[in-house]
Amino acid sequence: MQAVLQITNLTRKYRAVVANDDVSLTVHAGDVVGLLGHNGAGKTTLVNQVVGLLKPDAGSIRLGELDAVAHPTAARRHVALQPQTQAPIDGMTPALAIELAGRIRGLSPRDARASAVGLIEELDIGEWCGRRALPDGGGLSGGVRRLTSFAMALAAPTPLVILDEPTNDVDAARRKLLWDALRRRGDQGAGVLVVTHNVAEAERVVDDLVVLHHGKVVAEGTPGALRGTRDDDLRLELQLTPGGDDPSVDDDAPAAGRRVRAGRRILLTLPAVDTASAVAWANALRDDARIDGYTLGPSTLEESYLALTTDDAQNTEPAHV
Repeated sequence: MQAVLQITNLTRKYRAVVANDDVSLTVHAGDVVGLLGHNGAGKTTLVNQVVGLLKPDAGSIRLGELDAVAHPTAARRHVALQPQTQAPIDGMTPALAIELAGRIRGLSPRDARASAVGLIEELDIGEWCGRRALPDGGGLSGGVRRLTSFAMALAAPTPLVILDEPTNDVDAARRKLLWDALRRRGDQGAGVLVVTHNVAEAERVVDDLVVLHHGKVVAEGTPGALRGTRDDDLRLELQLTPGGDDPSVDDDAPAAGRRVRAGRRILLTLPAVDTASAVAWANALRDDARIDGYTLGPSTLEESYLALTTDDAQNTEPAHV
């Protein structure tokens, strides 16, 4: 399968701060790859180098056969980008902004208009398609502006689509439409790199994940491989009381396959056969006011993600990746 993006040993520094530290990743045609990481992990810095806004200190970026570092202007023609910041659409309607994005990408007036109409319907923003965006955030909500920016990135086909936090400000119903639209572009043959910190949503649509932490790739693979748990494992989440101790380290605590602490949350991964006794233990903790509450549900990627990226997280064993 053809690689539409190949990043190899990429390093970028800001004085003493290493924003990207020897990063390598690949996006193939037809694949949706999630780039996960907390704020400040180096995700946007990486994207800015791919589209030629920053030059790496070391390493290479190839878009298909093109050396993107040596030819940044040519490289930008291979990439459609939705930046993390809102698109500058003041004075325009969503319909006009999307149509103009298609024209800039080389579509005929007729095809650009048809693309805009289709995307407006796909994202269910027809109610606002004729309303102008006004300065200082007026006219259109942040969510509609964000969906318009997303549609502008998809207005014309490109080998690679990069979306930087595409769901920011978007309501839950239209977030699902956005993720579905993103997945369809991958199924239609585009390579997609989606930058996000929304682990739960990304897990449902991506083919592979790359986790960045302090500028380094700390894990990569399919969501199932990074989750590293059995299909019947469950997650017991404890919410600690303010200033309370951690009962999961007590001798009578259930034996967890993975234990992660992030702030006042304790996440325990347990075999399904042990959950009845674990729930009884959690009920006793709640009755004794040692925890504020607990929830039990399917194991998710979040435990592994927090284990990899929370500096003060504590684990009974390394995350399986």
